[in-house]
Amino acid sequence: MKKLLSASFILLLTLDLAQAETIYVSDDANLTLRSSPSIHGKALKLLPVGTPLTVIENESKFDFIKVRLIDGTEGHIKLRFTTKQAPTIDPKDTASKTIAQLQTNNSELASELNTLKEKLTPGNSLEKSLATERDQLAKELNELKKTAANSFQLKNERDELQERVVNVERELQQYKLENQALKDTASQDWFLYGGLLSLVGVILGFILPKLSWRRKSSWDSY
Repeated sequence: MKKLLSASFILLLTLDLAQAETIYVSDDANLTLRSSPSIHGKALKLLPVGTPLTVIENESKFDFIKVRLIDGTEGHIKLRFTTKQAPTIDPKDTASKTIAQLQTNNSELASELNTLKEKLTPGNSLEKSLATERDQLAKELNELKKTAANSFQLKNERDELQERVVNVERELQQYKLENQALKDTASQDWFLYGGLLSLVGVILGFILPKLSWRRKSSWDSY
């Protein structure tokens, strides 16, 4: 069964290849194989005169058709530079036509370069748009710088105020300690004064009676 399926697949592939149309790069010039049906498509290969090509899509789009090389590479070429008969290759003609094709490709690239230059010409819409965006970004950057500077200044002021508060709290604490020390000193002084007064009172209480007794004795002797 597997052998039968394999044989059927090979047969279908052979029929498909037999029905595929083969064309050749004409003797006008070497041909560029591109990734898309446009002269702006990426160049995949430069096809020499007489290169055999298998047509994948017959419908021409912008004078391009899709083909496949012998090595399996697929791409798009200009139909008008192909022929159904393999051309006779003359090395001299091939060289001159290659130069002509390169000159054509150079002209196309020069045209694309000019188009790009026009887009970047001073004063066009793209430049104005970029300039506007640049100015806007510059303005935003300046605002951010100002905000950052203000934030830095506010931080410095806050730190300075915090330091002043700490210093004031230290001075207040020192004043409290000194005030308490003065109160303690005053209490000690009053306690000392009271003790001295008590001692004086005791001494006077001891001396005064004796003085009175002596005076009385003196009066009695007269």
